[in-house]
Amino acid sequence: MKNTWILLAACLVATPAYANEYGEKHETHGTTHEKSAHGEHAAGHEIVSDEVIAEQRKALAENTKGKGFGPQAPRDIDAKDGSNDIVFSQAPDYTQMNLCNIHFHKNAEHKGGQFTDYAGNGNGSGDGYQSGFKAVIDLSEKETAAIHGKICDSLHSTLMPGDTIEVHYVHSTADIKPGATLGSCLAADVDNNPQLRVEAQVYVVVNDKHALDFGKLTKVAEKNGKFQAVNMPTDLGTPVNYIGSTTGPGYNEKGSPFQVSWEVFPNVAKVDINSVGKWCEGNEFKEDHGHGVRNLVQNKDLLSKIK
Repeated sequence: MKNTWILLAACLVATPAYANEYGEKHETHGTTHEKSAHGEHAAGHEIVSDEVIAEQRKALAENTKGKGFGPQAPRDIDAKDGSNDIVFSQAPDYTQMNLCNIHFHKNAEHKGGQFTDYAGNGNGSGDGYQSGFKAVIDLSEKETAAIHGKICDSLHSTLMPGDTIEVHYVHSTADIKPGATLGSCLAADVDNNPQLRVEAQVYVVVNDKHALDFGKLTKVAEKNGKFQAVNMPTDLGTPVNYIGSTTGPGYNEKGSPFQVSWEVFPNVAKVDINSVGKWCEGNEFKEDHGHGVRNLVQNKDLLSKIK
């Protein structure tokens, strides 16, 4: 008989823990960067070996076995199997929830659909940079032509034409307004046990002003009494629904205790890189760079079965 795991409010009341779900170390932006698309890396962020990743996977298995952790994320959305016996109810449709946060990861955290090209092991230090999956779609020379200046530049990376990003539109059943970090998904003045849903979409940033405008894709307005990303695409294939957790490289060696309903779209769209850069220069979510990625969860004991 399957166990039902109820997320305790105590796990969510601590907003600082929630705010660090990206799993990154603090960094100072705008000083140095790495150009992953061109094989240039900042000092101290070299690519780690397969052995390091294997050790991280081993630690994750050891640190979660028999400790009541529910299914994890990210995963291969084309692989349906999973044997984690902890279940929870799917969150409502995102249209019935409040959008609470939008952020993106450099390279896709999930694998599947049109994003299956492994970017490499990354720096393996808990930052999760230079890893993940890249889109496999045709791009013209014009779309990948070099641009002037740095886009969404950080200590670890900067966006280049042709790069892949995975955008997370995070929704909460809490009565909140959109804001910075995943802490915005909590209602500060009540006991917190909201249901969470993430609509995940993968884009390739291109040097083309006629491509999708990221500012429009992330525009937030109230619709039927709920905060929504009113221009979020819904035509990127049939989304894969599954129950999992929050992501972020901070969970490479430990389980995330947070329950999340995921809807991951399998197809990729092209977005104007300069519009992404403009968004990074100022937005209501205080996002200014692409976050790192968590290792793809492969342990079936930590995966739900996709129906």
